[in-house]
Amino acid sequence: MSEREVDLALVERVRRGERHAFDLLVIKYQRKIMRLLSRMIRDPADIEDVAQEAFIKAYRALPQFRGESAFYTWLYRIALNTARNWQAASFRRPSAVASLENEDGETFDRIDGLSDQSTPESLMASRQVAQTVNEAIDELPDDLRTAIVLREIEGMSYEEIASTMQCPIGTVRSRIYRAREAIAVRLRPVMERDSEHRW
Repeated sequence: MSEREVDLALVERVRRGERHAFDLLVIKYQRKIMRLLSRMIRDPADIEDVAQEAFIKAYRALPQFRGESAFYTWLYRIALNTARNWQAASFRRPSAVASLENEDGETFDRIDGLSDQSTPESLMASRQVAQTVNEAIDELPDDLRTAIVLREIEGMSYEEIASTMQCPIGTVRSRIYRAREAIAVRLRPVMERDSEHRW
């Protein structure tokens, strides 16, 4: 049974009145949703509140879930919309990305492991690259930041991102391309300085 089929089976159990089946979906996706929200909201307490609100909305909207997309794609869309509504209501700008995480929760600071750790200079250069990437992502417009985070951090396919962001795949590709270009522009001076200091 695929992950998607497992999710659909749990959804059907919830629809039949088994509320604890929804708890299993919450447990399964809570970490991913919190990580997604941390790209938009700084305060951990606010992240928890928005995540809880997103799960409540998902539970209430479950009768309308048709299964045309994967459950987590549908849930991500609800979480994104809930976060945007929260930002609009609180008049806050999207927060900085504290650090990029991959599926295992490692941060871009772990790029140190890919470089020569024997010198303080190489450690500092690696941290500077990670900081520059984080700052570049933070400065992206909301739509570009969401697209690049869903692709590079959450590992979603272009189709899943298009469904989550409710836009054509071509738009997703364009947003990811533009986000990568903006990050590359910010990284170029850092990388050039690093290569100059090596020699």
